[in-house]
Amino acid sequence: MLVASIKITNLKRTLKKLEKLDEHLQKPLEEAIMGGGQLIRGEAIRSIQQGAKSGIVYEKYNPRRSHRSSAPGQSPASDTGNLVSQIIVKNNKDTVRVQSNANYSKFLEFGTSKMLARPFMFPAKEKSKKRIVQITANKVVAAIRELVEWVIMLQNYNKQFSML
Repeated sequence: MLVASIKITNLKRTLKKLEKLDEHLQKPLEEAIMGGGQLIRGEAIRSIQQGAKSGIVYEKYNPRRSHRSSAPGQSPASDTGNLVSQIIVKNNKDTVRVQSNANYSKFLEFGTSKMLARPFMFPAKEKSKKRIVQITANKVVAAIRELVEWVIMLQNYNKQFSML
């Protein structure tokens, strides 16, 4: 029979160090959350400003210009830049909110009884999800690595002085 046993020593001390880990992770997680919001915002803006639109061409008169609209299911086509300028990121420590303050945003995102949706926020969130998770994981790993290095350095420092 093969038996493996694990003994935990200094459990209280270990738990106290884990509490410090929580404090140490606060700022990197806040940065990752804010960065994730900025990624979503950037993707929403990119989808509006770039990419081929295949909707109807309209003649606009103030100022005079031609505008090609987006087809249903495509992100909206930029015309005046108002929609893009109204996409903002609001941060509140552990929550980030990406929102469009243009009064017609919800009609574009979800459609109306007379117009099919031209979503831009939800697809931006979905497209950014994987990258946000990756960035968050990298920040957490880096913070833990930094804390572990600090603990090892402190232990070596204590050993040097205990030998004197």
